[in-house]
Amino acid sequence: MCGFAGALSDKKLASAARMNDAVHTMNNMIIHRGPDDAGYFQDDNITIGFRRLSIIDLTAAGHQPMPYDNERYMLTFNGEIYNYIELRNQLKTDGYTFNSDSDSEVILAGYDKWGVDAPKHFRGMFAFVIWDSQEKTMFAARDQFGIKPFYYAEVGDQLFYGSEEKALYPVLREQEFNHDALQDYMTFQYVPEPETLSKNIKALLPGMSLIKKVGEPLKLQRYYDTTFHPVEKTEEEYAKEVRDVLFDSVKIHMRSDVPVGAFLSGGIDSTIVVSIAKQFNDNLKTFSVGFQREGYSELDVAQETADVLGVENYSHVITPQEFMKAFPYFVWAMDDPLADPAAVPQFFLTKTAREQVKVALTGEGADELFGGYTIYHEPISLRPFKYTKPLNGALHAISKLMPEGMKGKSFLMRGTVPLEKRYVGNAFIFNEAEKKRFFKDYNDEHSYAKTMAPWYAEAQQYDPITKMQFIDIHAWLNGDLLRNADRTSLAHSLELRTPFLDKEVFAVASQIPSHLRIKDGTTKQILRKAVEDVIPGHVLHRKKLGFPVPIRFWLKDEMYDWARQTIIDSPTDKFFNKQYFLQLLEDHRKGVRDNSRKIWTILTFMTWYQQYIVNADSSFKSPF
Repeated sequence: MCGFAGALSDKKLASAARMNDAVHTMNNMIIHRGPDDAGYFQDDNITIGFRRLSIIDLTAAGHQPMPYDNERYMLTFNGEIYNYIELRNQLKTDGYTFNSDSDSEVILAGYDKWGVDAPKHFRGMFAFVIWDSQEKTMFAARDQFGIKPFYYAEVGDQLFYGSEEKALYPVLREQEFNHDALQDYMTFQYVPEPETLSKNIKALLPGMSLIKKVGEPLKLQRYYDTTFHPVEKTEEEYAKEVRDVLFDSVKIHMRSDVPVGAFLSGGIDSTIVVSIAKQFNDNLKTFSVGFQREGYSELDVAQETADVLGVENYSHVITPQEFMKAFPYFVWAMDDPLADPAAVPQFFLTKTAREQVKVALTGEGADELFGGYTIYHEPISLRPFKYTKPLNGALHAISKLMPEGMKGKSFLMRGTVPLEKRYVGNAFIFNEAEKKRFFKDYNDEHSYAKTMAPWYAEAQQYDPITKMQFIDIHAWLNGDLLRNADRTSLAHSLELRTPFLDKEVFAVASQIPSHLRIKDGTTKQILRKAVEDVIPGHVLHRKKLGFPVPIRFWLKDEMYDWARQTIIDSPTDKFFNKQYFLQLLEDHRKGVRDNSRKIWTILTFMTWYQQYIVNADSSFKSPF
């Protein structure tokens, strides 16, 4: 697992030394991504930096930037290509020779053979840059689901890029704050890609490649579409296909020269991964975290699962004190603010795992691919409103008049609003009416519906459940879950692998009709059927808990004073009417309503703003 940073100039570098120093600074900002090694390359137009965490290839042949074809090509690569052995054998039959056993060299040979179509052949998680010194062209690509990050910024005749946003900050002389992205953040609890809180910096979207030829405009093109194609088959046929592809995916994700562990919660997704992984490694180590408060921990269930499967389990109970101690570093590690409370315990989970292993498997992606969120039941429960269309306008007006918290208000409200206007993904923090109350410079032209419109346009042919999954895959998955997974794991120099987010797994999942994904009140019906004789029975139909964090209680007690003072002291008055936020906190403390998620979203941004804007020249060190 690695990180990279670099700069490309349309003109011959006037000061190679200055650009070299700049890229060294950029590279040092992401040293946590690769503490084992560093490498650099420079020619007339490009300067490349690289950080490396050794996983598979520990020899000099795995060093990057990696040259190929008499140094015509130069590669920096973050991630893993899991089918590199099969691809290498295929390329050998076409006359290619290899000097190492690394997947990096396979990428280079694949690019030489397939050109810009090379990423279509790769099965894995990746972000890479190839510099062609002969064609004076830079080619970059990001994996199909966005597991690995890639950011870039065009400044004049220069293109800067890196594995994290923070790598670009030192070289951007002037950053223009993205106010529209902040409005989005307040709704989504993250900034939806490709935007960031800097107008200068963009994220390369999943399944996309970037081409920049010296002297020509930058080009973006899509090489992979994450789309659904339902095919009618029996449940038994789909269950077998899912089972077979999951076993194949877990097996190939365990390719490593160092021990591979696995995260284990009380839920079905991580249990599936652990149950299958145990069949390929008898000495599998698993890792779990939880909280002392009742209802906010699955450690007992995780331990029961570990005992049944015969695997070691290492666990950690998180206290509110260490949670608060880690929070500033967590915010710094995320780049843009991420206000998902579940991301912070994952920060501790990766720390616990890193004490034992360098690589761990996780269950991210199962819910998005197989229909695992309980909210996916909503289109079924709202079907009666199809028959009341002439009355829906009046019913919606009535719902607005009903007091907050009144039973039936939310049901009426959601049933009389089109999916495209009510569903933005798993998190919905502030609506537009609320944002108008606290933003001092609210932009009426930029609503969350405008942000969602392009995705809904692509999903217009789908049924409501599939539309919701499509939205979650294209917004929530890479904007929240995978950012969380990448940043928390690399903050502790741990490589995290996601067997569910595999293009071969999605090829099967994308064909399952929605009525088989959600059936008889059960989510992930086909997935459960596929593994019913693989995982322990106490997990198979257990109610989804997720990764709850007791901030609801902490913000009333242990965290109240800190939260109030953070809001008061934050130099963000130019954005917000902070009295609105203080009232939210008081109402929460008094039990008027649960405002914990809204308050957490505010506190996360304010902490981020202090670090990245007010103290822009400082960096944070891990408290551990």
